[in-house]
Amino acid sequence: MAYLNMKELDAELKKGSLMRIYYIFGGDKAGVETATRKVVKAAVGDSEEFALTKLDGKRFDLSQLEELIGQFNMMSEYNCILINDYNCEKPREDMRGKKAEDINKTLFAALKNIPDQTVVIFNVTGFDIEMQWDYKAKRNVIKSKDKNKKLADFADKNGAVCEIPVKTAHELSRIITNKAAARGGAISLNNARELAELCLCNELVINSELDKLLAYAAGREISAEMIDNLVSRRSDMTVYNLAKAVASFDAKAAFEAIDEMNITKDNRTLVFHAIFSAFTDMYRAACARKSGISPEKAAEDFGYFGKAFVMKNAFASSSKMSVEMLRRCIIILRDTAVKMNSTACEPRYEIEQAVTLMLKVKR
Repeated sequence: MAYLNMKELDAELKKGSLMRIYYIFGGDKAGVETATRKVVKAAVGDSEEFALTKLDGKRFDLSQLEELIGQFNMMSEYNCILINDYNCEKPREDMRGKKAEDINKTLFAALKNIPDQTVVIFNVTGFDIEMQWDYKAKRNVIKSKDKNKKLADFADKNGAVCEIPVKTAHELSRIITNKAAARGGAISLNNARELAELCLCNELVINSELDKLLAYAAGREISAEMIDNLVSRRSDMTVYNLAKAVASFDAKAAFEAIDEMNITKDNRTLVFHAIFSAFTDMYRAACARKSGISPEKAAEDFGYFGKAFVMKNAFASSSKMSVEMLRRCIIILRDTAVKMNSTACEPRYEIEQAVTLMLKVKR
C-alpha cells in the first residue's frame, strides 16, 4: 500500500478498502488513538466486545498470536486484533536472557500469513519513533537504525502505514477556534495560535487549558491577557525564556527564569537536557541563517516534524548571537554537564554559573 495521512486513511476506509495489517504511529498520540478507532470501527462496527482482541505489546503471549490471527468470528465479518506499543527495540519489559531479534522473528513468523477475515493493527502511543526525510520517496520515514522500521516496512508492503505527526500551531489554531465556538465561546486565530504554542502543540494539554479559559471567559471572547494569566507555564516554555534571555544578554530575565524552574537534584537531568536542547535549537538556527536557509527548510532538514514553530522561534531568539557565540555557549553547557555528572555539586549553582559565563560571551 503506502504511508497514509489521516485524510487518506479516511478516504480508504470510506471506500471500504480494509487492509490485513496497519501500523499507526506519530507524535500526535491523540490522533493515533483516533485513527486506530476508525480502523477498528470499519473492521468490526458495533461488535467490538466480541470481535476485537486488545493486546499489550510488552506482555502478550507471542506463541498464541498465530492462533488468534487464524480465528473466525461469528459476530462480525472481521476478526480484529489490536496490539498497542509493541517496540521492536525492546519487545519485553524484562529482556534478561532474551534477544530482541529472536522475539521479533517469532512475531514476523506469525504475521506472515494473515487470512482475509483478520485485521491486525499495531499502534504506538507510549513511546516515540525517530523519523528522517527520505529524499527519494519525498516523505518522512522511520530512521533506518530503529528496529521498528522493519515492522513498519512489513505493514507498508502488506497493508498500510499511517503516520500522525504533531499538528502545527497554525493547524491547531483553527481547531481551537472551532471548539471554542461550538461551546458558546470565542477566541481569535492569533490567540488560538499563541495558546497552541504555549502548550507545545500537545492537544491533550490544549483541551485542558481551553476548558479553563472558556469557564473563566463565561461567554466572552478569550483574550491574550486571559491566556497570559491563566495558562499554566510549561517547564519547556520557561527554558525557552531562559535561552531567549541569554541570547538577548538580559541577565535579569535569565535569572528570573532560573527562579521559576525550581531546580533540584531530582529534576536536574531533565532541566539541564531542556536547556541544552534550547541552545542546540538556536545554534542550528544560526547556522541555517548564516547559510541563507529559511526557518521552514531548516525545520525540515533538522527533523522538526510538526514543530516548525520551534525552529521559527529559535531563528528569532538567536538573532543577536553569532554562530561562534552560540558554539561557545554549547561548550560551556558541555563542560557544565561533565561537572554535574561527575561531582556532588549543587545543580542550581552550576546552572547559574553556566548562565553567567554565557552572558559574557559577547565580550
